[in-house]
Amino acid sequence: MIGQSDAIKEVFKKISKAVKTNINISITGETGTGKEVVAKTIHYNSDRKNKPFVAINMAAIPKDLIESEFFGHEKGAFTGATARNTGKFEQADGGTIFLDEIAELDINLQSKLLRALQEREVTRIGGTQKIKFDARLIIATHKNLAEEVKKGNFREDLYYRIVGLPIELPPLRERDQDILVLAKHFIKLFAKENNMEAPVLSSEAINKLMKYPFPGNVRELKSVVDLACVMTDHDEIQADDIHFNPIGNKEDLFISAGKTLKQFTTEIILYHLKKNNNDIMKTAQILDIGKSTIYNLLQNK
Repeated sequence: MIGQSDAIKEVFKKISKAVKTNINISITGETGTGKEVVAKTIHYNSDRKNKPFVAINMAAIPKDLIESEFFGHEKGAFTGATARNTGKFEQADGGTIFLDEIAELDINLQSKLLRALQEREVTRIGGTQKIKFDARLIIATHKNLAEEVKKGNFREDLYYRIVGLPIELPPLRERDQDILVLAKHFIKLFAKENNMEAPVLSSEAINKLMKYPFPGNVRELKSVVDLACVMTDHDEIQADDIHFNPIGNKEDLFISAGKTLKQFTTEIILYHLKKNNNDIMKTAQILDIGKSTIYNLLQNK
């Protein structure tokens, strides 16, 4: 985990608390913010670091295979089960099991997961033996689980069982100077992996990076930096070496949002107020607007 911004320092504080106990951890954040990195950081700094870290991505496994992935199966339990298979919970015994994109878990399987977590035991499909396991649970999602509960997509009892210590990862656009810190780190990493001298960033390249909102977050930044290292013909990365490939375009961004100019203006002002700890003077200076504009917005909000 790398960063110096206030936003990421708050994450570091929670990580330091997490590694001291076995409390469940729930990590939330936009796609690409580094949820699995946080999960691994917690595991490899805990007293379980010498035991397995087992990850399951709910969105990547077909619904009819999830139960077998979780709990395993016996030989002959179903067509194609030619040998016994241990499930992920068994494999994670003594270590950590990381359930990524937990909100994608089918509602009918959520009750089985709840029971396994309550009893701390599983039964393989086609078997009768109850198998105890001791694994620390870390879950992650880019969705708001509380909202999913309200919509009826996620069991309330499972929600309270897994929420534990919540860690919310800030998007890269709210991490200020971390963009540059991470960019330099990724440059050094790419250079080491490819046996080359690490190029430096020109001031124009830095400005270009700092002005971009990075909708794909840290994952997108690494992709952009890796490409820039390839594209540069010198020992310095220029602005022209940096290429952004966002999904969609600016026209799509504004038209699909279906908002008025006033709504966009309000969101921009509120974003900068939050970023500047509600400092109205500083926000007015940054946006080059009058203080009264901000005061009127807050009064009419």
